[in-house]
Amino acid sequence: MRLITGNNVAGGLGDGQGIDQRATRMGALVADTLGGRYQELASRGKLFVAHAIVTAPVIYSTAAGTGGPLLYNGATTTNAVLLGVGFGVTTVTTVAAALGITGGPTTAPSSTTAIDSRSNCLLGGAASGATPYRIGTVSAAGTFFFPFAHLHTGALTTDTAGVQWFDLGGMFVVPPGYFASVAASATASTTVASISMLYTEVPV
Repeated sequence: MRLITGNNVAGGLGDGQGIDQRATRMGALVADTLGGRYQELASRGKLFVAHAIVTAPVIYSTAAGTGGPLLYNGATTTNAVLLGVGFGVTTVTTVAAALGITGGPTTAPSSTTAIDSRSNCLLGGAASGATPYRIGTVSAAGTFFFPFAHLHTGALTTDTAGVQWFDLGGMFVVPPGYFASVAASATASTTVASISMLYTEVPV
């Protein structure tokens, strides 16, 4: 391997400081993940999780009772970026439906229910600028639906879904004055699910 020359710094590195890096013969940078993919964000206090226990998640095209979690970005200087979502069903649905992500512009949601739990993944770190709710009423229904899982009417004891985790990889960015939420393709009557959303925040 060839060496890409930068600044050698003994000990720890500050932001913007360079190091010597390895490259292949074709000039491709050789990199590895140290400490897990989210460690850097978490250690800087920029990784957040919100958890909602949702009963009968509503169809994405309905503004009332959207969620959840329902993440509203009321900040002015940061975008919220969705990284992943996980869920586990505790009571099955009587209506077959898909779970997915929706979102769009909104004023501050009304008729909100407090999020069941939220945390900075740097335990003890500051809360995110965006506010998560269990559910809430947005000023306009979501403008899209991105499915990531199914809900079906089979008995919970025979359901093969179990606990699910879906890597969104930052594909949805929530600017100030917008929301993103977990929702359903059809109102999933009787469903009870624990749903968590993992997200970060970056400057606008």
